[in-house]
Amino acid sequence: MASTRQGLRVGVYVDVANLARNGGYGMRYDVLRDFACRGGAEPVRLNAYVTYDAERAASDEAYREGQHGFYSLLRDFGYKVIEKPVKWYTDDQGVRFGKANADLDLAVDALLQSESIDRILLATGDGDFVQVVRALQNKGCRVEVVAFENVSNDLRREADLFVSGYLVPNLLPLSVGRTVPSWGEIGSRVRGVCYSHVEKGYGFIRFMKTISPELWRLDPRHPDSPYGSAFFHDSWLPPTVDAVELPSRNLIFAFDLAKGETRPDGREASLQAINIELVSPAR
Repeated sequence: MASTRQGLRVGVYVDVANLARNGGYGMRYDVLRDFACRGGAEPVRLNAYVTYDAERAASDEAYREGQHGFYSLLRDFGYKVIEKPVKWYTDDQGVRFGKANADLDLAVDALLQSESIDRILLATGDGDFVQVVRALQNKGCRVEVVAFENVSNDLRREADLFVSGYLVPNLLPLSVGRTVPSWGEIGSRVRGVCYSHVEKGYGFIRFMKTISPELWRLDPRHPDSPYGSAFFHDSWLPPTVDAVELPSRNLIFAFDLAKGETRPDGREASLQAINIELVSPAR
């Protein structure tokens, strides 16, 4: 059973290779920790599962130093780094290939360590973890999933909460200059999804303003909601997006927040989304 002591206890298990291959390269692990521990939760376990090619490291100094630097940074943020060595094989055609899979290590650790954890965050999009999610839930844990691209639909459905990593403020840095305003302020660039669209040719994009324990308050009008809303004209959408697809939770947009102007219905929008770009899925 999960801990009944006062205060939520959290475990974070990161499939580093899966995230890096699927849109999460460059993810900020300090922000991931903040997201997992929102609401003042205590991080009991922070595990990052990595693959390491010792053979390559022996001859490639840049790879060796880069990996060691990355692992040191993870440890500075409080993560335990679990290395899975790459093993090399030769197939029947004589082609040499490497394999390294940390899935089993992650699954076993999460299950064994769940006795003292209330909430587990799995940072992976791998559908092989569906049964692990069910087992953890049966042990009394709330299971959340954060990932970017190629996320298993079964994993999304099985999790108690799935959040695209693109939508978490500052989790994946945006390609902007150093002097831009902070995420959520006018002039900043953020990411969000279209949650409302009308046939008159306009809609609204919801974005997460801040990391908060109130993520379930999706209505941006609620005073405790961590979300904001930005108005857009269909003509502002990128050419790869047809407005008939909207609203959609599957299309993630990056956009600049600008001061609102008068909408087609005569009301004034507090914010508007300009310079809209489709981030995911790529087309």
